[in-house]
Amino acid sequence: MVVTFSLYDCPMSSTVHVLRHGEVENPQKILYGRQPGWRLSQRGQEMAEALGDWSKSINLGALHVSPLQRAQETAAPIAKAHSIEIHTDERLIEAANIFEGKPFGIGDGVLRHPSAWRHLYNPWKPSWGEPYEEQINRMLAAVFAAKNAAGDKDAIVVSHQLPIWILRSAIENRRLIHDPRKRECTLASVTSVHFDDEGLISGTSYSEPARHLLPKK
Repeated sequence: MVVTFSLYDCPMSSTVHVLRHGEVENPQKILYGRQPGWRLSQRGQEMAEALGDWSKSINLGALHVSPLQRAQETAAPIAKAHSIEIHTDERLIEAANIFEGKPFGIGDGVLRHPSAWRHLYNPWKPSWGEPYEEQINRMLAAVFAAKNAAGDKDAIVVSHQLPIWILRSAIENRRLIHDPRKRECTLASVTSVHFDDEGLISGTSYSEPARHLLPKK
């Protein structure tokens, strides 16, 4: 899939930085999905502070954030660093998943139960959650809304791993079906979407400002 999107009637910003939230307090390894109330762990709060420090080099014109608590908490140090208001955008929310609220894993979670397997018949859609095409459409719309709001400055949006990875995959024309363990989208990472002078997406880049805080594998 080749993705092109432009808004010729709005001021151009060169980059929209798409951030994944920091680590969540989740000792039971629950697939929390869109459930409210999941907050950052202590390490996640440190990741958020690292993102706040990283953002100080950006001429920031807009900060758009998923409504979920972990994303809002991740954005708070950025908002403070720039004295900018957080704009909540529902389109940046986590992908829907029917296994939400359950322990998730192949050997120790919901997938050990045959009753769950019937939801796994179509990995291309995927059959267990929000279709990839819907994720692409809403994430692109959110990125361009942030770009428009930023005027001639850069924008930051805060979202979640799967929607970010699917957005990047679409832009880079890669297969949407993938191994979740191989996503290049760590906690508190930055996937930057770059635009050319005509307002078209020209490419992406990736960085990990909080790499030093990532859990050891």
